[in-house]
Amino acid sequence: MRTGRRQAEESGMPSYRGTAIAVGVLFILCSAASILSIVPLGGALVAPVDLARLAVNDNRVVLTALIEFVWAVTGAGIAIGLYPVVKRFNPALALGSVAGRLAEGVFVVVGALGLLALLTVSQEAVVAGSASLASAVTVSNLVLAVREWAHGFVALIPFGVGAFMYYVALYSSRLVPRWLSGWGLVAIVMFMVSTIYAGFTQEFGFTTVNTALNIPIGLQEMALAIWLIAKGFDQRALASVAESQV
Repeated sequence: MRTGRRQAEESGMPSYRGTAIAVGVLFILCSAASILSIVPLGGALVAPVDLARLAVNDNRVVLTALIEFVWAVTGAGIAIGLYPVVKRFNPALALGSVAGRLAEGVFVVVGALGLLALLTVSQEAVVAGSASLASAVTVSNLVLAVREWAHGFVALIPFGVGAFMYYVALYSSRLVPRWLSGWGLVAIVMFMVSTIYAGFTQEFGFTTVNTALNIPIGLQEMALAIWLIAKGFDQRALASVAESQV
């Protein structure tokens, strides 16, 4: 019996080994960036905004924004990296997943820009004096609210939809083991439940409910990343789609 790799070679289908490694690395970087983005500022960014404290932590603010830009780019890169492989099995799902994760990236960047805007407002208010600090608090709280909704709710909806699409495609195509893609489907549904719950309760971040419902997708993405880096895509699945397209 021919091996999957041999079948893929004979069918003329590329193995996408480099793509699998790149996507695996992007999964790790994206997960790390989304978690580490809370570290530089810690609990400094809460309402009402302490503008004086924010102004003196300018390096931490900029570092947080840079980490969030990495989050946005790597998240979109996952779906873009998967696109040439997934589109061979389901072009609509491949395109939809890219659109979803690009939308996620846009809203993450909006939140990062809001943070940088807060830094500018805080520094200008400190220079102007205590009276300006008091008047700037309302504007700052509004910007912070936009940022929290962007990161804690709006960005997560397209992420969930986009991820659901490529997990459906991975499951139906058998590009990775079905236990792994099936885990992703269940976990992303739990993630969406958590996101919707957060929207209604307006409790964003690492609350007890959110953390419990988000752990499965976090673990699954790391397992998928390791699988892609170590094993790559199933060559028999690639060979079968090549044969069906002849």
